[in-house]
Amino acid sequence: MNKLLTGSIAAVAMAVAVPALAADMAPRYAKAPPPAPIMVYNWTGCYIGGNVGGAWARIRETSVSVAGVPFVSDFGSNEATGVIGGAQIGCDYQFAGNFVFGVQGMFDFSDIRGSNVLPAFPDFFSQTRTRDVFTATGRVGYLFGPQLLGYVKGGGAWARIDTTHFATVPPPTIVSEFATGQDRQGWTVGAGLEWMFAPGWSVFGEYNYMDFGRKDVGFTTGPLATGIPSVVSTRLEVSQALVGVNYKFNWGGPVVARY
Repeated sequence: MNKLLTGSIAAVAMAVAVPALAADMAPRYAKAPPPAPIMVYNWTGCYIGGNVGGAWARIRETSVSVAGVPFVSDFGSNEATGVIGGAQIGCDYQFAGNFVFGVQGMFDFSDIRGSNVLPAFPDFFSQTRTRDVFTATGRVGYLFGPQLLGYVKGGGAWARIDTTHFATVPPPTIVSEFATGQDRQGWTVGAGLEWMFAPGWSVFGEYNYMDFGRKDVGFTTGPLATGIPSVVSTRLEVSQALVGVNYKFNWGGPVVARY
């Protein structure tokens, strides 16, 4: 009986002691979950992309000579508008933290058309078309945030234009003289914003102004030989507002997660 009583007391003591001992033990260590990844955006690399937008061209004409004889007269000016679109390719380098320097080539097809009556000859009018605009520029930008780049750009510009002079008297309207495929070169400046919305992908909006200066253009007589070959001094200015998308091939390695 004593042995039974002693065993019962020992069992009760163990039942009380074990939970107390477990309560005194240190809790098991659990590793804290890692923080959410932080995206690191790198603007260093080369890219390709496409663009589309609107363009405005202003052409002013002044007659220099007619049939080889000096003849100065006002041929007027016109404001032409049209759609423009094309592609761009370039490379950027991010330095000093928030600064980005780059070079870019951009080529756009356009159909910028305009017309005006020749003030010196009211029975004639001029029709112009500006097409194939190309620029080669450098650009410098500042990162207002890891994904947002503001930039300015400038460099050389090239364009091709067609000009045709029509006679309206006597009817019907006929080609008096023309000058097609005029190659023009000048300079351009512009500014824009670019946003990297996903690793390697960005969208941009920009405005560019181009000045092609003056050039003396020789005209060819129309097919019915109704006109007189003339030399006309023309000044060309073009503005464009573009939106586009770029895909960047990153030199600095892929966009990574930093913990």
